[in-house]
Amino acid sequence: MSNKNKTLGEFIIENQTEFKYSSGELSRLINSIRLAAKVVNHEVNKAGLVDILGTAGETNVQGEDQQKLDVYANDVFIKTLINREIVCGIASEEEDDFITIVGRNEKNDNKYIVLMDPLDGSSNIDVNVSVGTIFSIYRRITPEGTPVTIDDFLQPGNKQVAAGYIVYGTSTMIVYSTGHGVNGFTLNPAIGTYYLSHPNMQFPENGSIYSVNEGNYVHFPQGVKDYIKYCQKEEEDRPYTSRYIGSLVSDFHRNMIKEAYTCTQTPLRIQTENYVYYMSATQWPILLNNLEVKPVMGIQEY
Repeated sequence: MSNKNKTLGEFIIENQTEFKYSSGELSRLINSIRLAAKVVNHEVNKAGLVDILGTAGETNVQGEDQQKLDVYANDVFIKTLINREIVCGIASEEEDDFITIVGRNEKNDNKYIVLMDPLDGSSNIDVNVSVGTIFSIYRRITPEGTPVTIDDFLQPGNKQVAAGYIVYGTSTMIVYSTGHGVNGFTLNPAIGTYYLSHPNMQFPENGSIYSVNEGNYVHFPQGVKDYIKYCQKEEEDRPYTSRYIGSLVSDFHRNMIKEAYTCTQTPLRIQTENYVYYMSATQWPILLNNLEVKPVMGIQEY
């Protein structure tokens, strides 16, 4: 079967042996994310036709106004994850604290932790701009049979077992990795199936685009300011082109496809083989203040 015709379900089954804890649970967890994404995609695409635009009247833990679709997406993902009996804890940007899941047997024996932003950039829906979901998956470190604790959620990025995002736009895509490359799957809305459309996605060594909200420039650390000036300087292969959508998923996805750099105030980590890519402005001052060479995506090897 060619990659073009391979479905997400088939890809998960074929590659689940690459995961060292191969027992089918992670595959079921990815499948639950796939299902929730289809439900959220349907609601996002009819947002202008129903009363689900605008704010919900609350703020999230980041101090941002919650949108109605934020709340909807959060509920969908939480319910879908809980129903699969795999997850023992969930941390969401839309929740004040992490959620402990005891399971139907109330034995606290589920193994996985999910951290997520259910609908990143949701305020852009009002103006018909792409939004997305961000997710990260870990195995619990507390003993099975006990409730999860904050330590389960505060593990380093190189302990992730899977991470990725979903883009809801002109087409809907799931992009994820379990540590053996990054692959993208595009939804065929006519039959509700995701197909492998972008196999083995990789960042290039060099880019020509940068993305940052320069309205916050005065608040950036000096290292980030220096890097932005570096991008704008007419020298060698520069200046780089500035493209900023205002949704981390959209900017990240554009720049991975278009060979570019992303500067965002929120860390996003995607593990690919031996690397964790840090998409965070907080990492760059360290690199810029200690190295004479140009940083490339803030890559750290483990």
